Amino acid sequence: MTPAELEARLRAEGLAPSPWSNEPGRRYFAHTHAYDKVLVATVGSITFHLPEFRRDVKLRAGERLELPAHTVHAATVGEAGVTCLEAHLPAGALAGEPRHLPAGW
Repeated sequence: MTPAELEARLRAEGLAPSPWSNEPGRRYFAHTHAYDKVLVATVGSITFHLPEFRRDVKLRAGERLELPAHTVHAATVGEAGVTCLEAHLPAGALAGEPRHLPAGW
């Protein structure tokens, strides 16, 4: 799917996504948010490190990651950089553990 198609799909779910991009190798240190977050990579890749769950999730173009509020996460941008769409939801809208959905979700 194209970035525009991915954005339209999120908007059809009632989400209000915003795009952001980072250069290759950029790192985000471990942190949390007070809101639920939906991320969709549109170009490149980014690996989310989820220490509480002892796993990493590599998010590639077209894939989706749902992060419930207060989930500790860090991230490392892939070697080609990344562009993502990000939407926020009230805490508790996404129940359970982080969820990684493949392209075509």
